[in-house]
Amino acid sequence: MVVGAEPVLAFKAYDGREVNLSQLKGKVVLVDFWATWCVPCVKAMPRVKAAYQKYHATGFEIIGISLDDEEAPLKKFLKEEQIEWPQHFDGKGQDNKFAVEFSLGRIPAVWLVDKKGKIRFIDPEEKLEENIQLLLKETP
Repeated sequence: MVVGAEPVLAFKAYDGREVNLSQLKGKVVLVDFWATWCVPCVKAMPRVKAAYQKYHATGFEIIGISLDDEEAPLKKFLKEEQIEWPQHFDGKGQDNKFAVEFSLGRIPAVWLVDKKGKIRFIDPEEKLEENIQLLLKETP
């Protein structure tokens, strides 16, 4: 994916919720491709979680795409870390449906999607909060 692209992302989440990125237009969405075995992914999680807690009430959402190949570690991590946002999990690890579809070369991979549904930032870790604030101020 590239900046400016409008990804199609729809699935039934691990917890049963229906998720469709196109239905989240009007909100700022962080799409997080990650796995429990990925050290940089886990290391970034407190920062992502803090952003969710700070901005969720103002129109910020997160969609997790787990590249785990086993359910138990994911289930344990989500419970222990109290991760509230929906997760896609298909048990295929690096061959996850969306990782393959979007030709993901590595994780962590993070997209910050604007209110119009377009990718505005890819891997915005250094300026994550600043970029979320910028996108939240924009009109859809």
